[in-house]
Amino acid sequence: MTARGAIYSSVNLHGRRVVLRTLTEADFDGWSDVRTRCHDWLVKWEPRSAHASHLAEDRRSFENRCALRERERQLGSGYGFGIFYEGRFVGELTLSSIQRGPLQSAFVGYWIDEAVAGRGLMPEAVVVVLQYAFETLRLHRIEVNIIPRNGASRRVVEKLGLRFEGVAERYLEIDGAWEDHGRYAITAEEWSDRAPQLVADWLLPRSN
Repeated sequence: MTARGAIYSSVNLHGRRVVLRTLTEADFDGWSDVRTRCHDWLVKWEPRSAHASHLAEDRRSFENRCALRERERQLGSGYGFGIFYEGRFVGELTLSSIQRGPLQSAFVGYWIDEAVAGRGLMPEAVVVVLQYAFETLRLHRIEVNIIPRNGASRRVVEKLGLRFEGVAERYLEIDGAWEDHGRYAITAEEWSDRAPQLVADWLLPRSN
C-alpha cells in the first residue's frame, strides 16, 4: 500500500518570518525544485543511507517519506517540518528520536535552500521548534550534532548560544565516511532562563 491518498494531521508553527508545517504529497514540486538546485550543496553533509529518500525525481519515495513522518508523529517518536518563507518551501527541520521515560530528549536536524542561506531563517526556525519541544511536548533536553567543518550549520547554534558539549569522534556516517560531530545541547532549565530573550530576538515582530 502506498502513501497516495493518505490523510495527514498537519502541525503548523509560526515564527516571525517562517512557517513550519508537516509536509504532504502536495509539497513535492517545491521540495523537488530545492533538492535539485541544491544537490551538491546538501548531499555532502548527509548520510548515504538518506540519499535514496532524497531522490528529487521520485514522487513515490517522497509520498512514502511523508507517510513515514506522519506515523512518527502519531507515535510521538518524531516530527518533521517543511520550512516555508514568503509562501515558498525552503528547507526542512526534524525533531527526531524522541525518548520519553527518564530521558525526555530529542535531536534536531536541519537543512535549507542555498538561495536563502545566511538570512537568519534557520536560527528562527530552530527557536520555533525549541519552543514547541519544551513548552508543548514538555521535553527536557534537545541536542544538535554538527560536523565541525560545516560552518553554515554551526553558525546556527552559535547564533542561538546553544551549549557546546564536545566532539563525538566518528559519530555518524556522512557521505560514506564516519565523521566527527560537535555536540550542542539545551535543556528545559536553560530554555526557561533564556526563552524570553530568544523569543524576542527571533520570533516576536520587530518594532519600527
